[in-house]
Amino acid sequence: MVRRIESEGSIHVQITEPNIQIQPNDNWSTIFAPRRTDTIGKRDGSNAHSRSVGRLTVCAPEKKLTLFALRLAILEKAASSIGTLSFIWATVVLLGGFAITLKKIDFWFITIILIIEGTRIFSRCHELEWQHQATWSITDAGIYSFQALNSSSRSLIRTIKAVCQPISTIQPQSHNDRQVTESTHVERPSKKPTRAWTAPDVPLLPYARWLFLSKNISKFLCWLQLLSASACLILLLMRLIPHNYGEVTNDPDMKNHKSSLDIFYSLASAEALLLLLEKFYWEWKLIYCKLLEEVNKECDLGNSGLVSIKRFFYDAFSRSVNGSIFDGLKMDMVSFAMELLASDSSDEQLIGARILRKFTNSNQFSHDTLQKIGISISVMERLVEILNWKDPQEEEIRRSAAEILIKLAGKKQNSLRVAGIPGAMESISALLYTARSPSNAADEISPKRIIFDKDNYEFSAFNHLGLLILKKLARDHDNCGKIGNTRGLLPKIIEFTHAEERLLRNENVTESQIITVKRSLQVLKMLASTASTTGKLLRQQISEIVFTISNLREILQHGENHPTLQTLGIEILTSLAFEEDATERIGSTGGILKELFHIFFKQTMPEDQNRVRAAAGEAIAMLALESERNCTRILKLEVAEKLVRALEDPVLRINSSRILRNLCTYSGPDRFFQLNGITAAAPIALKAIMTEENKLQEVVLGLAAQIFKFMTSQESSIMLEKNQIKEAELATKLVQILKKYKYPSIKVPRIRRFAIELAIWMMRDKERNVQIFKDLGMEKELENVMDTTSELESFNIFSGTVGLSRLSTTIHSLVDTALELLSDESNPVTKF
Repeated sequence: MVRRIESEGSIHVQITEPNIQIQPNDNWSTIFAPRRTDTIGKRDGSNAHSRSVGRLTVCAPEKKLTLFALRLAILEKAASSIGTLSFIWATVVLLGGFAITLKKIDFWFITIILIIEGTRIFSRCHELEWQHQATWSITDAGIYSFQALNSSSRSLIRTIKAVCQPISTIQPQSHNDRQVTESTHVERPSKKPTRAWTAPDVPLLPYARWLFLSKNISKFLCWLQLLSASACLILLLMRLIPHNYGEVTNDPDMKNHKSSLDIFYSLASAEALLLLLEKFYWEWKLIYCKLLEEVNKECDLGNSGLVSIKRFFYDAFSRSVNGSIFDGLKMDMVSFAMELLASDSSDEQLIGARILRKFTNSNQFSHDTLQKIGISISVMERLVEILNWKDPQEEEIRRSAAEILIKLAGKKQNSLRVAGIPGAMESISALLYTARSPSNAADEISPKRIIFDKDNYEFSAFNHLGLLILKKLARDHDNCGKIGNTRGLLPKIIEFTHAEERLLRNENVTESQIITVKRSLQVLKMLASTASTTGKLLRQQISEIVFTISNLREILQHGENHPTLQTLGIEILTSLAFEEDATERIGSTGGILKELFHIFFKQTMPEDQNRVRAAAGEAIAMLALESERNCTRILKLEVAEKLVRALEDPVLRINSSRILRNLCTYSGPDRFFQLNGITAAAPIALKAIMTEENKLQEVVLGLAAQIFKFMTSQESSIMLEKNQIKEAELATKLVQILKKYKYPSIKVPRIRRFAIELAIWMMRDKERNVQIFKDLGMEKELENVMDTTSELESFNIFSGTVGLSRLSTTIHSLVDTALELLSDESNPVTKF
């Protein structure tokens, strides 16, 4: 339930992470002031530069490969076209028209050349298919050049023993047994058994396994092409160089004999030369110019990325050869990776995941990559689905999917799409693994860094990734509601906030463990600080989980070495205190208020950690707001004198003023005598009113208006005289404040209200003060306040820009009271 109070500060929810290194001054960011929407949205502003850089036109490195594939396809199709023409010419013109008159040597040369050409065409037609099948396995993927073929031929002797080995005696090849080049070596678990054959490992015959594996057949077909082209060229040169065919005769049937042979031999020679030129160009670009390595370096895919580059190039080349030569130009690495990610092959999924992970983390390619993924619902659904995979052999794919989703969730429009996928929150929850420690399972719940010995599957990395995804998604309030509605997710997040004393005070603690606690606290803070009805429900759910407040207490008690964790924990308590029930739970939890005051008054804390003290003060002020029980608990701690002394501390004075004011306002009538000692703060408050500005001036005005309730007229006069402050000077200052703030201020939304409250007390305390205010033009300033008052001055608490807990006494009522006092000097003066 939202509570209402009179004349108290406004509160807002700070969603962004705290800036720990803040100088001790009065301009600290505080929860006691609303923020404009543009300020709240600055989380996206930090990425403005990266977005503008991402939109710059970048030459995609893979364009070099698609262009190379286009040129190869032109040579390939030119050779095939010429070969087709020479084949038709030979069969129709020579063997069809001159078959009887051909010399025996020409007949057999043409026949052998056609047979060889037919063999080459057959091998070429099927080489692409078989080599494409061979690239399904990333450990065996490769582009076969002259050098690769030479290497494979040298290994023939070593594999001759396996040629006749029957399939029944063949054991599956393990990952450690696979020998690949350094550039294509990939660290990953051995393949898990499947119900279907993997194309590269299919033995076509029960014997001669090595020879008839599809990954080796592609090598054989490549060899066959080179041998065929070379043999054709040698045979053609044997006839073209002597040129002793087709003797000129007067026989009309032999008139075009020589010309026909010239045309055939020339066409066949051109075809063979084009094919060899294509192979030479292939060898030159891939082996000597190292095109694949160059593109891989520009894409920054690392050593394992060379496999991805080879696969991309071969697919582009296949499309250009099998379809239009321009089909390969339409390919790009991102679309290619998205297609592979949707594959049923774990190897292809891994290739796609690696490419997308690298590109989304690249400053150069991240914008375009995230934009393409963001508009593809099917790809995002696939990434979310992968989060549920638990198989150790798919660990890298799962981790890559999580890292990609982190980048996606960093952009608001994408985070809404991710959260909108059915089952997305449940999939993210699957990344979070918590378990009881064997040593303290009976009485503690603690997130542990779990490693299964059997599968060597480490869950801590996925815990970090899951919490980071939630942190990104929680920046949007709609997503916060979905997180809260996901069954079992909130308890998991809260479990990760548990940190024992031995963890927090251990100097050798791993960074991973601290990051886990920090991220869980960041997520919990965002959820607790959510605005509107959604935030109210979330705060209720969070506070009702029995471990929440006790976990935060542990961090306050033992986290002095980790001020960031303490600050986050304190800010969570502050946000939870928005709800009356949660305020009571926090106050009744043993040690919370005591620890907050311990942090607040701690003098040995370095200056760069003063934000922790400021946060503790804000939390105490919030817990004392409208809570008589918490005010009683605070007074029992006997900290009133320390709070008064803290008014002179530049770091503590603002929050000390707030705490003291709330104690004066909400402690109840039975605590009147316990609060008498607070009147010692009156001189400090009056001095600050006269000399300070902005935030500090606002809070001391509110404090002074409440302190004077505990002083008689004679006591207040003695106090003013002792501090050499004249009532006329104080009245002048109040009028000046109203003149300065002609309109409500976001930074100090209560300063006009507090100034009017103090003026009312002065006029009721002494009749002569009424005339002083009249002479200073107080009526005119009050009329201006009446004309300019706004909703900003009507609420105690603000969640972002949403006002909560409307004040029971409006500023209009205060102005009316002040005007009545100014208009009727004969009224008896009464205390209020």
